Amino acid sequence: MSSGVVSGPGPRVGMALLSMDDDGGLEPFYADLLAGLEEELDRHDGTVFLHVVPDLDAEILAYRRWADEGLVDAVVVSDLVDGDPRQAVCAQLGLPAVHIGGDPASGEWVVDYDNAGAMRAAVEHLTGLGHRDIGWVSGPQRYRHTRARATAFAEAVAAAGGQGLRREGDYGAGSGASLTGELLDAAPRPTAVVYDNDLMAVAGVREVLRRGLRVPQDVSILAWDDSANSRICHPPLSVVSRDVHELGVLTAGLLLRAVGGGTPVVETPPVAQVVARASTAAVGDEPHHPRIRAS
Repeated sequence: MSSGVVSGPGPRVGMALLSMDDDGGLEPFYADLLAGLEEELDRHDGTVFLHVVPDLDAEILAYRRWADEGLVDAVVVSDLVDGDPRQAVCAQLGLPAVHIGGDPASGEWVVDYDNAGAMRAAVEHLTGLGHRDIGWVSGPQRYRHTRARATAFAEAVAAAGGQGLRREGDYGAGSGASLTGELLDAAPRPTAVVYDNDLMAVAGVREVLRRGLRVPQDVSILAWDDSANSRICHPPLSVVSRDVHELGVLTAGLLLRAVGGGTPVVETPPVAQVVARASTAAVGDEPHHPRIRAS
């Protein structure tokens, strides 16, 4: 991944990110995404320009500067919100853009990830283990993907005759710990909790253990996205698994086609899977052996 622009024969791609972890580094999702993006672009002598911004306005300013100075040939747009201005800005600037999680009906270059289907798979995994009181530590409500997950969470829990309890986090470990504490203080206390990323989930495990409870015997934990954090956690985390590296490769393929002047298309990555590890178990039981279940 380039820390700046390197002029070369291949396409130059810009990506401005708001999401950071508590230590000022990249959220693991984006680290994996960028690794796949860079790998594919490298095959075409391309480069990636990563720029961290404090808010959406600063991101748009970066787009304008990149376009005015001819620094990039295309951009990756992520974490879309309702009425998102970035599509119109990119069109105005003549800057090709690939929208991760964009609207398939928009007529733009879109990588369409089924957040609702993945959340249903997560809830069905837990209700299949007998959990009916299920907590969820979500990402920010402003994001379209969070709202898609919210609708699916409520519907899937209700369909199982359960009760869902949500707390809105910011993807950082600090919010994961504090919001887990709020869920554990609720009555009834959730017997399982879903987290929208691995950083919040690992912090949630620590908070459960700090209170003298056990994972998964007292509280089952299910994280979003497989990662090194998920695998080395004790106990290892059950996850909603999507190949984020391959998502980056797929995004790069669309970028190459967009820079080449192709007609916008929608690409759909493979469906998510629930990978069951030691952090989830049936209510009242010891942990089950790991297994994989497709959504």
